[in-house]
Amino acid sequence: MALSERKAIVTGASSGIGRAVAEALASAGAGVLASARRADRLRELAERHPSIRIHPADATEPGFAEGLFEAADRELGGCDVVVNNAGIMVAGASDRIDLDRVSEMVRVNVESAYRVALLAVRRFKAQGFGHLVNTSSVLGTKIRPSAGAYAGTKHAIEALSEDLRVELAGSGVKVTCIEPGLVATELHAGFEVHPRESLGIRTPLEPEDVARCVLWALDQPPHVLIARLMVLPSDHAI
Repeated sequence: MALSERKAIVTGASSGIGRAVAEALASAGAGVLASARRADRLRELAERHPSIRIHPADATEPGFAEGLFEAADRELGGCDVVVNNAGIMVAGASDRIDLDRVSEMVRVNVESAYRVALLAVRRFKAQGFGHLVNTSSVLGTKIRPSAGAYAGTKHAIEALSEDLRVELAGSGVKVTCIEPGLVATELHAGFEVHPRESLGIRTPLEPEDVARCVLWALDQPPHVLIARLMVLPSDHAI
């Protein structure tokens, strides 16, 4: 199926990777439903790309995942791609990290992401085709001091993605896990020291770099699955 024929949900689409993926899919001719909490950002996105439909919603609210697919049915006539990208990052040493913020991160990065992923693959399996793309991180495969809580949420995404990949092999449903390194987004807003400085990374990835990888994974022939794709800044020694 050509990208221009796809109908895609993208969560976390108000900025960063999600916004770049939504724009790239729309530019390729796909139908796109963009979802995020910040309605004003989504409206700006839709003004730039009139073909993008928007669904302002909080990923932690009850019924979020169900509402997402109802909106896709209403606005796109269904869906066969879900880019499960909504996420936040909370970091800090164990004696200083904000436990309430950690709990919020788990609700967004794990609970909501799991609900979206599982509803997506149930739908895709029933219709016999579809592609779930989960946004993990290089920290879904490694641990960095002060980022263990965040890494834990991304390890959870890795485990779910691998489980679903094995379960759905041969079903016509594909599952891809994208593992970006440091990307120049708002994810690290408010950090005392930006990872760019602490890790000595001169040129982080841009969201568009990750979006190109997502579209490449989606654009493979039916017999080819990109199960995991790690993309790093070339000077990211991790």
